[in-house]
Amino acid sequence: MRQIRYKLAFASFSIITFLLVGCSSKIMKSPISYSKENTLETKVDSVMKLMTLEEKVGQLNQYNGFWEITGPTPKEGQAAKKYEDLKKGLVGSMLNVKGVKDVRALQKIAVEQTRLGIPLIFGFDVIHGYKTISPIPLAEAASWDLEAIKKSAEIAAEEASSVGLNWTFAPMIDISRDARWGRVMEGAGEDTYLGSKIAVARIQGFQGDLKSNKNILACAKHFAGYAFAEAGRDYNTVDVSESTLQNTIFPPFKAAVDAGVKTFMNSFNELNGIPATGNSYLQRQVLKGDWKFDGFVVSDWGSINEMIPHGYAKDSKQAAEIALNAGSDMDMESSAYVDHLVALVKEGKVKESLIDDAAKRILKVKFELGLFDDPYRYCDETREKETIGSPAIQEGVLDMARKSIVLLKNENELLPLKKSGQKIALIGALANDKTSPLGSWRIAADDNTAVSVLEGLQAYKGNQLSFAKGADVAVGRTQFIWETKINMTDKTGFEEAIAVAKNADVVIMVLGEHGLQSGEGRSRADIGLPGVQQELLEEIYKVNSNIVLVLNNGRPLAIPWAAKNIPAIVEAWQLGTQSGNAIAQVLYGDYNPSGKLPMTFPRNIGQVPLYYNAKSTGRPIMNEPDSVFWTHYIDEKNTPLYPFGFGLSYAKFEYSDLKLSSNTFAKDGKIEVSINVKNSGKVAGKEVVQLYIRDLIGSITRPVKELKGFEMIELKPNETKKVVFSIDEKTIQYFTANSRWEAEAGDFKVFIGGNSEKTMEADFQFIN
Repeated sequence: MRQIRYKLAFASFSIITFLLVGCSSKIMKSPISYSKENTLETKVDSVMKLMTLEEKVGQLNQYNGFWEITGPTPKEGQAAKKYEDLKKGLVGSMLNVKGVKDVRALQKIAVEQTRLGIPLIFGFDVIHGYKTISPIPLAEAASWDLEAIKKSAEIAAEEASSVGLNWTFAPMIDISRDARWGRVMEGAGEDTYLGSKIAVARIQGFQGDLKSNKNILACAKHFAGYAFAEAGRDYNTVDVSESTLQNTIFPPFKAAVDAGVKTFMNSFNELNGIPATGNSYLQRQVLKGDWKFDGFVVSDWGSINEMIPHGYAKDSKQAAEIALNAGSDMDMESSAYVDHLVALVKEGKVKESLIDDAAKRILKVKFELGLFDDPYRYCDETREKETIGSPAIQEGVLDMARKSIVLLKNENELLPLKKSGQKIALIGALANDKTSPLGSWRIAADDNTAVSVLEGLQAYKGNQLSFAKGADVAVGRTQFIWETKINMTDKTGFEEAIAVAKNADVVIMVLGEHGLQSGEGRSRADIGLPGVQQELLEEIYKVNSNIVLVLNNGRPLAIPWAAKNIPAIVEAWQLGTQSGNAIAQVLYGDYNPSGKLPMTFPRNIGQVPLYYNAKSTGRPIMNEPDSVFWTHYIDEKNTPLYPFGFGLSYAKFEYSDLKLSSNTFAKDGKIEVSINVKNSGKVAGKEVVQLYIRDLIGSITRPVKELKGFEMIELKPNETKKVVFSIDEKTIQYFTANSRWEAEAGDFKVFIGGNSEKTMEADFQFIN
């Protein structure tokens, strides 16, 4: 037998469990008994037997950090209420509390001052790193490197867990087709297949097996449809078909469940006229029913009470009733559950069995985190000091940053730069910015901690480097809360930049969005270069056209003038802490870019939403300029500026000899499709070989093509590799008119290439 000196039975090892009362040495025998063979379910049930209804509801309550923990305790207002609730055991989780000292202090209250001593879960938005920042998720998706993305999440988890955190509200796995939407930076782009693969990689990276205190809970969000907000305006209405919901939006979330994600977050939007937070179809029927998800669902910030302005609940009490009955287990920061659920149970409006189900789900996850064995297992100040910003973590985020860069254009092999004998002009405020490259959702990072492009280029000593700002992108404060204004008028730096450019052999212009122009609540109606930057670009071009345009941005941009006129364009996104080093290494050729776009770049904002896997329509896209009555614009091309999957390399790849092992296959069978890829360039490089399929006739109309596989290969100069993909029944399944996932017999096309537009193709049949 073993006495566990925390107030609740730390049951996985003990036969008889003891409770520690307060901080005294008085030991009380607990009625809970366990053996080593007890299942997780019986351990949870044993805890539930001790709990009052109020304490069960308390587990469903999540509060934001509410006072200076090391200072005096709050005496009045909402902070005092939260503090009292914490001492009463009416809080199940805290968010935005970070640092071992503060986490330990709050955990100590929960464990040693409440009646049952149930430990807290500590959550935080670890979106693309904690203190050391990796590229924004959209940039990571551009790597198409699932192992690197998994490793990036592991790094973020290691650093976050070292400061006491054990839960992140990531990954965001919403499929995003509208570049106006600010949160495209937080996801994996427009494609369901790629998005599903990346969702799994990030979940595996964050969670591991949860046996190590270096892993943290992942949270699949936002369930569901959030990225389909009308007009790309955050929090706006969503109205999608059942086919879009099942075939486009749901698959990454189902993949997350299959990957063992422990938590889900519902979304701010409505779906079919019902806010997602109160949508029982989403949470009870699909997620917990059809998919058998056994973790718990947390609301988004205040989204339970937001059902009131939605016009779906009259007050906070009714909102709590709706949300709990619909399957939302934990209330993030609206206080609706802790204030109203007990009364709602007594009034018969909420069944206590539903409270029990929600509380059990949360307790189960706490057991899986090991918090009942050791509530302080994430509280090691020595590890905190050794981990934050360690050399290994810095090298990890640098590797991810390099892999995220996409080469969009490189006429006359302007890149890579020569390492000596050149006069290089570096222009743009973003080139010397050490905060903007951190991007949005980097709330634990310190300002001015990113390596700037200027610093990265200064590490190369062989060329003469001159810098001129040209013009500010943003003016005013640049805090997490958006108070920054874009410079629309000040061009006082143009003259200096023009003078510097005139004397240069090569001009590198770092232009794009400020790091806080994308993210939550940061939708844009115009997705061109912000402010006076387009004018600056054109003025520099007049005196020196030998320009390398380096884009820093959190979304696809419409840059048609640059695409037409500028000889070299590098999509560098917002790459995080090691941004400048990664960009410099790519520009100088010490790293050969291999990224591919995870989201289509439009020519014009009027094309948005624009995505590669659209439907054909009854009057499909034509290339006949004199024809009128077909789906097109009269003032713009239908085609994208840069298509999904596009990205160049300093190597050159040629595709040939597309072959099928057979032109038909039947149920339980498969065919193999192969293609030869040759590097005809002068340097080694990586290529992402992409497989697309089109179902020509379906019971529901099908997209013109869909990504169904990809493989990254590395080739030396003049080396050729055969890449082989398998196509089976599962590959061609979709949610059909029969309201089930199935493969329908018929004719198909298969496409293989280096992007969604430039492919080789062949035909095959599936016989059912």
